[in-house]
Order: sequence, then structure tokens, then C-alpha cells
Amino acid sequence: MPRSGTAGLGVVLYLVGVGLFAVNDALGKWLVADYGVGQLMMLRSVGAAVVLAPMILSFKVKLVDRRQAPLQVARVLCAAVDTFAFYYATRFMPLADVMTFYMATPLIVTALSAPLLGEKVERFRWIAVLVGFVGVLIALRPSPQMFSWAAPLALFGATTFALSQTITRELRGVHWLPLVFWQFVGSGVIGAATVPWAWTTPTAFDLGLMFLVGVVSMTCFIFIVRALALARAAVLAPLQYSAIVWAAIMGWLVWRDAPTLPIIVGNAIIIGSGLYVAARGKMVGEAVE
Repeated sequence: MPRSGTAGLGVVLYLVGVGLFAVNDALGKWLVADYGVGQLMMLRSVGAAVVLAPMILSFKVKLVDRRQAPLQVARVLCAAVDTFAFYYATRFMPLADVMTFYMATPLIVTALSAPLLGEKVERFRWIAVLVGFVGVLIALRPSPQMFSWAAPLALFGATTFALSQTITRELRGVHWLPLVFWQFVGSGVIGAATVPWAWTTPTAFDLGLMFLVGVVSMTCFIFIVRALALARAAVLAPLQYSAIVWAAIMGWLVWRDAPTLPIIVGNAIIIGSGLYVAARGKMVGEAVE
């Protein structure tokens, strides 16, 4: 019997995680304008470690879990490559354009969930994912820079992000703490390797922001990892589009940017596709775990 309440918690956790991703992306875009991508990756890992350390002591979980070790290594590499590609692409492309590529993630995850995870992907979920992506294109209105030399890097980053999410679902039997811990260790080590060639001494304020990015991104990944342990990847994938909704809300609350007509229409389509999936899922009474 499906535990719909547990899967519902997964949906809530994923939505909150995506919302925090929007904050993380905006902070990262601002910082990489003045600092190296590797430097940011290293220092955000330090910020994450400050919060992860007491968790490790409190939960007393083994940080080395040998179950499906090759998959765990592949996940760490995918996450590190995704992080580097995203931040580096934002140095040369508008954030909206990079997000457009990353909003292809639900399509990739949905496509991978059947052959790699053996999950059933119903036709109505495919329809919702495609309709939601149309809403993304309307809301973000990609610029001509979307087709610059950095575009393949953004698409590659989106693909590795989708792979990391798919692998995370496959590793749902592994405790979330070692998964998050090694993810930040991997990204921190790779970032540190680039520091000798690209280091700019940060101001105290910017250093604090880099540590904050670490805390925010760490919280994001905790929610995402827990969500993928509770619900199917194909169920959660379309919720990635809610990042556009979160961005519009933050833009209004923080900068008082009034949503334009394309943003309103695009968000309405995204929300509508999500409601359609929820209603259709209840109608057919299918398991979401």
C-alpha cells in the first residue's frame, strides 16, 4: 500500500528545497561576478561544514557507507560538476537564461527515471512536464545570449544536476547525512584545486555571504535528498519549475519588482500544470512512492 502521507511530505520538502535554491542561485550569481567559481565552491563548503559538524556529532551516523559506493562517487562528481557549470555559466549569461537550461532538468529526470530507476512515468506526467517547460520559456523570455558559447556548459550542468538527482533517488537507502557531507567535500576539494589560479581576497561582508551560500545550499540539499527518499523522481521532477514562482515572489518582496505579464502568464501555466498532476494523481489513485 502506498504511504501517500510520506510521499506528500516529500513533495513539501522538495518545494522548500527548490525555494532555497532560488536564494542560493541569486547569491551565487552576485558573488561570481567578483570572485572565482572555485573559490566560491571552496568557501561555501566551509560555511556548510560549520553547520554540518554539530549534526554529525549529534546523529552519530557513519560517514562512510560502502553500499553502492560507485554510485555515491558518481553522485559527488555530478554534483560538483553541476555546481561549477552553473556558477561559471552565470558569469557570462543572464541568470534567467541559465535557469532556462536548468529548467530542462525535469524533462531529463523524467526521461531517466524509467530506464535507470525502473519507475513508471504516466502519460499525464509527461504532458505536465512539457506544459510546465512552456510556462518557463514564457516567464523567462530567453535572450539571444542563451545561444552564446557558454550555453553548452549550462546545458551540461543541467544534465549532471538531473543525473545527481536520479542517483540520489537510487541511493534512498543511504542516510542523508553522509550523502550531503560527501557532496560538499567533493565540491570543496575541486574548488580548492582551482584557487592557486583564481583567488581574490574577499571582504568580510562577501566572506560572510559565501558562508551563507554554503548554509543555504546545504539546507537545500538536505531537503532534496530527504524528498527523493520519500517520493518518486518522476513525481518530484515537475516541482523544479516552482523555482520560477519563488523567484517572482522574492523579486516582489525584496526588490518590489512588479511581475510582468509574461511572468504572470508563465507562472500561471506552471502552477496549472502542477495542480493538474495533483488532481490527476488523486483521480487515478496511483502510488507516488
